[in-house]
Amino acid sequence: MTKKILIVDDNDLIVEVMSYILTNNGYDVSSLSSGEMVINEVNNTCPDLLILDAMLPGMDGRDICRILKMDKATHNLPVIICSAVDEIGSSLNQMGSPDDFLSKPFDMTVLLDKVEHQLAA
Repeated sequence: MTKKILIVDDNDLIVEVMSYILTNNGYDVSSLSSGEMVINEVNNTCPDLLILDAMLPGMDGRDICRILKMDKATHNLPVIICSAVDEIGSSLNQMGSPDDFLSKPFDMTVLLDKVEHQLAA
């Protein structure tokens, strides 16, 4: 069965590049450009993985991650936070933290490795 990935980023080029890479590697990809609808979208579509920009209009990606990780219905959803700010990656071991961190700009191989690792877990 094809794995569903939801990408949430306000940068259209990043969404386009990630979508292209992931779609060409057999994933079913959808996207949002702001944080306001993420929780509803996750609850409605049940993606297998969420790739989430740390800084989003409407609602911060780190807050979205924390909400999802604290909810019994979504706490097992793997979340990869993306950011150009490297120190966000140091928060991986805190309560409600993402499962992984992807630094921007990202390497295609690193993106695929992180996605495959989270979907295999």
